[in-house]
Amino acid sequence: MQLYHHPYSLDSQKVRLALEEKGIDYTSYHVNPITGKNMDSSFFRMNPSGKLPVFKNGAHIIFSTIEIIQYIERIAIVSSGGDNIPFSGREVVDWMQKIQDWNPKFFTLSHIPEKYRFYVSKFIRRVVISRMAEHPDLAGAYHQKLREAYETEDKLKNQDVLRRSKEHLIRLLDEVETQLNETEYIAGEEFSMADVMLIPVLARLVLLNLEDEYISSRPNIAKYWIWVQQRPSYKKVIGKYFDGWRRYKTLIKTWCFVRIRSMLKRY
Repeated sequence: MQLYHHPYSLDSQKVRLALEEKGIDYTSYHVNPITGKNMDSSFFRMNPSGKLPVFKNGAHIIFSTIEIIQYIERIAIVSSGGDNIPFSGREVVDWMQKIQDWNPKFFTLSHIPEKYRFYVSKFIRRVVISRMAEHPDLAGAYHQKLREAYETEDKLKNQDVLRRSKEHLIRLLDEVETQLNETEYIAGEEFSMADVMLIPVLARLVLLNLEDEYISSRPNIAKYWIWVQQRPSYKKVIGKYFDGWRRYKTLIKTWCFVRIRSMLKRY
């Protein structure tokens, strides 16, 4: 089994947490979307959307985050012989979908300083143009990605788009806060795949220095956040890259790559 992912990708974090929680072995391939590695032809032929993660088991390829996690659950059940490993129930799946319905893209980008955001956006557009010239048979798919990049920049100028994204997040967190007043975890008294879906969202807020506004202001979520950071899966998937000083190492490494490649005009 192979997973194409990157620590920056929220959906990648969700899938990796599921793999770690279920104890499933897999081969890891880092594909950094900020440096345009998801535009390389080998990856693009496998997934023309260029989105992460991609899960591959033989000829079976899955792109949907929830579908990947449910597939992982089935593998875990089969591997264990069905002993004491339940499949996610309706309530868990409902929470998974509810969390997945919030798209972090515009919220995240709106909290990144414009000069850095524009620089990276320009770099990625040049990567796409370069790959388009190298692989004319994929020109149509690459052109679609170029169009999406320009559309993203336009939407980031639209305050209604940003407001709706923020309001959607607030509604989600308020609902989680209410639920955690009744149960220890999101879908009950035991850790589930619903929690796997939420943890990366909270980690993203911390990375953007928004913990006080969105997490600490909600007592139940604040307590929950402290608990889940103690899990081995969190430490391996997220903490390893973003806790404390590690976030600067991860971000600086990527930023230096983009700057050097831009100066050398190597896309």
